[in-house]
Amino acid sequence: MTEISRIGLDLAKNVFALHGVDAGEAVVLRRSLRRNKVLDFFGKLPPCLVGMEACATAHYWGRELRKLGHEVKLIPPHYAKAYVRRHSNDPADAAAICEAVSRPSMRCVAIKTEAQQAAASLHKVREMLVKQQTMWINHLRGMLAEYGIVAPKGPHHIGELLGVLTACRDADLPALTREALQPAAEMLRAIEQKVAVLDKKIAAWGRDNATSRHLITAPGYGPILSSAMAALVTNPGTYSSGRDFAASLGLTPRLEGTGGKVHLGSISKRGNGYLRRLLVNGAMSVLNSKRAQQDPWIARLLAGKPRMLAAVALANKMARIGWALMMRQEDYRPRPVAAVAA
Repeated sequence: MTEISRIGLDLAKNVFALHGVDAGEAVVLRRSLRRNKVLDFFGKLPPCLVGMEACATAHYWGRELRKLGHEVKLIPPHYAKAYVRRHSNDPADAAAICEAVSRPSMRCVAIKTEAQQAAASLHKVREMLVKQQTMWINHLRGMLAEYGIVAPKGPHHIGELLGVLTACRDADLPALTREALQPAAEMLRAIEQKVAVLDKKIAAWGRDNATSRHLITAPGYGPILSSAMAALVTNPGTYSSGRDFAASLGLTPRLEGTGGKVHLGSISKRGNGYLRRLLVNGAMSVLNSKRAQQDPWIARLLAGKPRMLAAVALANKMARIGWALMMRQEDYRPRPVAAVAA
């Protein structure tokens, strides 16, 4: 067989599709492999470039193929989609990946280590629990509001509703309704305890991680955001600047227009939505603190823009600061107030 120089590997649950070319771009490999035969097949091949989509299990396979001496590149799935010819199927997707990974300008996703994936799993489970917590809170609010029992907005006021649920009389809330909502209240308390346990584990991981310790020194960066940034941003060096990093998180306006007429719309919301949401939440905490009054840039922003728009702009700035701290591996150094005012 002619020596293979590049392979496109389309990942799946059980059957993987392969498409390989030689140095002259001639197709020399088209086949499918069962999951348990993949490592045996690549172990017998000379080292070559293997391209895969950055999807589920891609980081695991990337680490395993690197151990066998192959060069592995992960590309975003929507970048490979443009190279699919006609209808999409496993062989066509493998051919598209093989073509896309050969482009010199193709942006690749860095392969995560096992430690980074373990930390990321903590955040994913916490995110799911928080979603369930919000769901149960809204359910309790809606059910109790039907009987005229309400509480102020915010999850920190849900304790008032839980207290009312256990202390109210039959005249205020029927016994059947109390019995029906009691499992929901117990579920909510259990979720709160699990989230608290995960918060402690995430904070402990962040204290042991050098990148997280640098990030937490910046304004708006707490234990959750710092550890998430350190775990999910595998290699900040893949971005040429902090602006590119902020744009990859969808924190820049969407540019639309043609014929010289350019329109800046809302933010693109591309990239990792979890990091973007944490950055906006961190920016909102800065706007609600005393720093918003002491920083002239934030004060001018709040004076002329809506509060949420100011939070997104500050989140963009926080992303660029975070990229710089990750690249330099140093703590945040605030500018003097006089320099900021100037």
